[in-house]
Amino acid sequence: MYYTLHQLQIFLKITELQSITKASEELHLTQPAVSIQLKNFQDQFPIPLTEVVGRRLFITDFGKEIAQAAEKIINQVQEINYRTMAYQGKLSGRLKISVVSTGKYVMPYFMSGFMKDNSGVDLVMDVTNKTKVVRSLELNEVDFALVSVLPDKLNVQGVELMPNKLIYVCDYNRELSKNPTKKKLFEQIPLIYREPGSATRNAMEGFIEQNNFKVNKKMELTSNEAVKQAVVSGLGCSIMPLIGIKNELLNKDLKIIPVKGLPITTTWNLIWLKSKNLSPAAVAFLNYLEEKKEEIIKKKFDWIDDF
Repeated sequence: MYYTLHQLQIFLKITELQSITKASEELHLTQPAVSIQLKNFQDQFPIPLTEVVGRRLFITDFGKEIAQAAEKIINQVQEINYRTMAYQGKLSGRLKISVVSTGKYVMPYFMSGFMKDNSGVDLVMDVTNKTKVVRSLELNEVDFALVSVLPDKLNVQGVELMPNKLIYVCDYNRELSKNPTKKKLFEQIPLIYREPGSATRNAMEGFIEQNNFKVNKKMELTSNEAVKQAVVSGLGCSIMPLIGIKNELLNKDLKIIPVKGLPITTTWNLIWLKSKNLSPAAVAFLNYLEEKKEEIIKKKFDWIDDF
């Protein structure tokens, strides 16, 4: 057998995403290139690694075992690289961070300078929903998690990064009276919600319950991007994080409607298990945040005060 590390990495990504198209996008390769590498890898085994049912790609039981072995090999190779860098006096290792979907507008700005200064550190950042973020932290699968509401049942430590403002928004061309009543905004206009468990949805439902509104028509979407596009298209209005709609406000795709009791303000927190033995890379990142946090906020997020 003459499979390469490159083939192992490609196959591992395919098994993770169960899609050649998605794997090619994440690996920044063309779809034909990924397909060819998968075929070359498969040709070295007498048992199928994958199967296609309908139009869906599935990993066989044998393929799953090969993927587990591939992950171990890749991790060992990375460990060799990290140890080499450590002997050279360079900070090395892997940072794994799980981020709630809206946090993708926040976390990269706090990571960028650190990653540029420490080329020996690899970053794995998973952007997903709140339930999966908390679960990955609970299972100790990540070093850090970025959340706007702290989990109740986990013993965690954290660093406050910056405020998270939730405001009422609608499409820019929607015609409203000069001072629309809360009743009209929440009971007569369709409302667009995030999925159950989302911190944004919980805040929105709390505000509606507190004001005794009776929502007659609502839609539920599973990502902040989907909600944003639905509001831009005129499907309805929503309470959304300000951090994720800067361009839409500047381009006059969306507008903020002042509502008494809004914005709801929470705080972005970078958290980790209190019992976790942080790696040198994780400790170095926390030190970087302590030194650079205020500078990053001032440089990258001062626009928030304009709205």
